[in-house]
Amino acid sequence: MTDVVSLVSGGSRGLGFAIVERLLARGDWVATFSRSGSPALSALVAAHPGRLHVESFDAADSSAIQGFVSHVVETFGRIDHCIANAAIAHEGVLATTRDDEIDAMLAVNVKGSIVLVRECVRQMLMQPGAASITLVSSIVARSGSPGLSVYAATKAALEGFAVSLARELGPRGIRVNAVAPSFLETDLSASLSEENRGRIVKRTPLGRLGLPADIVGGIDFLSSPRAGFITGQVLTIDGGSS
Repeated sequence: MTDVVSLVSGGSRGLGFAIVERLLARGDWVATFSRSGSPALSALVAAHPGRLHVESFDAADSSAIQGFVSHVVETFGRIDHCIANAAIAHEGVLATTRDDEIDAMLAVNVKGSIVLVRECVRQMLMQPGAASITLVSSIVARSGSPGLSVYAATKAALEGFAVSLARELGPRGIRVNAVAPSFLETDLSASLSEENRGRIVKRTPLGRLGLPADIVGGIDFLSSPRAGFITGQVLTIDGGSS
């Protein structure tokens, strides 16, 4: 059995990939999944033989999530940290947002994250030692952004989920927190209109969109013993824009 095992959803690119890199660098054994892989993730697997478990499937597939968590436990023996990062976004005013776009964001961002956390919690409750869950939210859950109302709703749901679950699991030694980044220079934000990007940068005191490297330190901290008395919190990392 390995020492510390961390599970990350959406780890093939962007923030998820940066999280996987950081957790491997600190010595964790890591498992991740995404809808499709990436050359960078394949290179990381080759660089850390036996320490990085990777699978490919859609985060909206509940049965695939259940199978993945089972495979992680079979491979590494336990799950100490769960980081629910996978998400999709469709930009557009609500009046023109299609049902399939709403359904997709709810299925991946909300249900997919909840199912992943549920499966990890079932394992965490059976093993000795403390454990943690970190959900990746967004500043739009509270600050809002034109054209992103449905996406904001999904992230606000995760924050409510985190705060309530922290109270439920605290007596069992499982901490639950969320991180709320500003918009980052990732594939997820690439679909933003130039108008929206300009608006976001203008209201950010540090004058730029965030980078994955700006966020991973907070997630590293919350999923470490240094945050052993922190639960039910939402850590905002947004360059001062909130």
